[in-house]
Amino acid sequence: MGHSSTSISAALGFAVARDLKDEDYKVVAIIGDGSMTGGLAFEGLQNAGHLKKDMLVILNDNEMFISQKVGAVAGYFAKLLTIGAARKVEEKVMKTVSRFHGFGSSFRKLIKRAKVMLFPGMLFEEMGFTYIGPVQGHDINNLIVILNNIKDMKGPILLHVITKKGKGYTPAEEDPVKFHGVGKFDIETGKTVKTDAVTYTKVFSNTLIKLAYADKKIVAVTAAMPEGTGLDKFAQIFPDRYFDVGIAEGHAVTFAAAMAADSMKPVCAIYSTFMQRAVDSVIHDVALQNLPVVFALDRAGLVGEDGGTHHGSFDLSYLNYIPNLIIMSPCDENELQHMLKTALSSNKPCVIRYPRGAGIGVMLDKTARVLQIGKATVLKEGNDICFLALGNHVDTSLQASKLLSEKNIKASVVNMRFLKPLDVETISDMLLKTKKFITVEENALIGGFGESVKAVLYGSDAVVECMGLPDKFIEHGSLKTLREKYGLTSENMTERALKLLDHT
Repeated sequence: MGHSSTSISAALGFAVARDLKDEDYKVVAIIGDGSMTGGLAFEGLQNAGHLKKDMLVILNDNEMFISQKVGAVAGYFAKLLTIGAARKVEEKVMKTVSRFHGFGSSFRKLIKRAKVMLFPGMLFEEMGFTYIGPVQGHDINNLIVILNNIKDMKGPILLHVITKKGKGYTPAEEDPVKFHGVGKFDIETGKTVKTDAVTYTKVFSNTLIKLAYADKKIVAVTAAMPEGTGLDKFAQIFPDRYFDVGIAEGHAVTFAAAMAADSMKPVCAIYSTFMQRAVDSVIHDVALQNLPVVFALDRAGLVGEDGGTHHGSFDLSYLNYIPNLIIMSPCDENELQHMLKTALSSNKPCVIRYPRGAGIGVMLDKTARVLQIGKATVLKEGNDICFLALGNHVDTSLQASKLLSEKNIKASVVNMRFLKPLDVETISDMLLKTKKFITVEENALIGGFGESVKAVLYGSDAVVECMGLPDKFIEHGSLKTLREKYGLTSENMTERALKLLDHT
C-alpha cells in the first residue's frame, strides 16, 4: 500500500492488527534501496524494532536508486556488498573480545558500538531487527529455501536481497536509468523511437542552464530524479550548484529554503505527485517565511501509462490554499521558459506546473522574458461564451473555439497563466461581454482553478461550468484515452459549450 517507503509502517500496522485479533498470518514488507533514504522508512523500522512484532522486511537492493547512488545511506548499502569479508573480520574481533572477561560493562558497550561501525548489517540489528544477507535475488530456488527458513522465526526480520535492475534484457541492464521510465523503443536494439517534438522537460532544462550562466546564485535541487526532471545536463555543467538529495522530498524543500534564506536562488525540480510528500515543508519552511524558492513541478496533470500513483492530479489544489505562493502554469513550451525567468526574478516563492512529454510545437523565443505576475492574456475575443483555461488546455480551448465558430458561435479564449494571484480584472472584463463561462484545467476540480474562478464570480449573474478531473483516483491509461474519458478534449469542450448555450 502506498509508495515503497511506506511499506514498513504499513506492514507493522498489519502485524499489530493481526496480534490484537489473535489471528495467524505472515506479514511481509518489500522496500527498495532508494526508498530506504526516506525518513518514513526509518520511522517504521525503529517502531517495528521497538514493538518486536513478527514481520519480515525484504530490502530489494538493485544498487540503482532509480538514478545514481545518493547520500550516506547509499554508501552504506554499497558497504553491505562486502559483507562476506566483514563477517570474517567480525568473527575474529568477537573471538578476541570474548577473552576479556575481567573488564566491566562500559568496555563491553564500547565494543558493541565499535561493532556497529565495523559491520554494516548491525545497523538493523541495533534497531531491533534480525539481519539476514545480503543474498542473491536472482537465484529463485535459494530464495525459496531462505524464505522457508525465515517464516517461523520470531520478531522483526530484515532480509537483504541484491538484484540487478533490468535483469534479463541486455539494453535495460546496460542503461537502467533510461529504462526506468521508457517510452516507445525497438525491442531488438533497445533504442528509443525518437520524435522531433521538444518536451517541456527539455525546455525547462535548457532555460535553467541559460539563466544559470548569467546568474551564479541559481542552484538546482532534485530528489533522485535528475534525468526525469532534466537536471542531469545542469549537473554536468554546474556540478557545484547541483544537489540530488535522494528520495527525500521534504528534505529537498527545506534544504532549498535554507539556501534561499542565505541569498541563493534555488530551483527545486520535483514531480507533481512526489511533491505531495513535502507539503508541510512548503508551508512552514518556504511559504511562511516568504522565501524565494522556485518549485518546478514536472508531470503535472495526467501522465498516461505511469499509472494512478504518478498522475499529477492534485498540485493546484494542495498548493492553492498556501499563502504567499505564486502559482503559474504555461500554455505551451515557449511560455514555460518565460515563467521560469519570471519566477527567478520575482524574489518570491513560486510554483510552475507543467505536463509530461512534448509541447504543442510552437517556436521558442531566443531569450526568456519576465511576465507580469498575475496577468492573464486574451487570445481570442467572442461574446457568446468564454473559455478560461490554465496550462496545457489553453490550446485545447482554442481548438474548441474553432469548432464553435463553424456553428456561428463566438467564443473567447483566455490564457489565465496564474492560479495565484488570479487575474480578477480580466475575469471581470470578460463578464461584461458574456455571462457564460467554462473553466478548463488538468487537475482535480475540488480546490482547483475552476473553484477559484467561481469564487470570483460568486454573486454575479454568470453561469460557470468547470471542466477538469473528477473526485477519484485516475487509473492507468494513455493520455488520449484518459482525456477522452474525462472530457478534456476539444470535442468535449464544444459539446459542453453547446449545452450551456442551449444549442443542442
